[in-house]
Amino acid sequence: MTVLIVGGSGFLGSELVRQATGAGHRTAATYRTKPGKAGQVTWHALDLRDPESVDAVVAEVRPGLVVNASSGGADWATTAEGPVRLAMAVARYGGRLVHVSSDAVFSGTRVHYDESCLPDPITPYGAAKAAAETGVVLVQPGAVVARTSLIIGDGQSGHEHAVHRLVAGARTGVLFTDDIRCPVHVTDLAAALMELASGHTSGIHHLGGNQALSRHELGILIARRDGLDGSRLPAGLRADSTHAGALDVRLDSRATQRKLRTTLRGARQFLAPAA
Repeated sequence: MTVLIVGGSGFLGSELVRQATGAGHRTAATYRTKPGKAGQVTWHALDLRDPESVDAVVAEVRPGLVVNASSGGADWATTAEGPVRLAMAVARYGGRLVHVSSDAVFSGTRVHYDESCLPDPITPYGAAKAAAETGVVLVQPGAVVARTSLIIGDGQSGHEHAVHRLVAGARTGVLFTDDIRCPVHVTDLAAALMELASGHTSGIHHLGGNQALSRHELGILIARRDGLDGSRLPAGLRADSTHAGALDVRLDSRATQRKLRTTLRGARQFLAPAA
């Protein structure tokens, strides 16, 4: 099967590329500014804001599976409209679509969110992600929309880099103690996405880790794993800051987990120091 990873040069995209090629799939991937470093991959420049660019890449690759792991922040044309353009191209040329969404579609008002909960975003980014979900499902009713949370790796994620810089005093700011999420490891997330892609399921799925903790708690775990002094991590309250966004959003991923062989581990598991 030919697999197209949109956003393949990014953090999650790079892991999806690794797993797709490792499984023996003919793999193509896209990039916005520069291609990734993975070999055995055909790289394509892609701007999701440009309908002709989207159509041209899908027409050339003719993938049996497209996984959209792109990230455009709060830019509406990229994050909200881009995935719909992609879904339209996939519908035109055939193939299965898996779209990666975010827990940012929720306000945190009810804290615990399963797949039946309707989006109620409170940030421009969350609104763009929610709009993309709606558009993708309308265009491709058979698509998988997978919401996830903070994505952590083995030192490569943005949150891990921030922890190191905060401990070293190379960055200002705090880690919030009242901002709760369900972090997931990038390898677990990519494997779960590929599992969902290989099945016959569709619709909304939640792919968060099985433990909820604050950004500060997460930072302490990262510091401990990496042999850093976690006491140097400054703590604060998001509620007292000017940073917009939900406070407590816990993805309930149990329904999706029952469909998967991959275990969506919690951060206390995958960040445990090596024995």
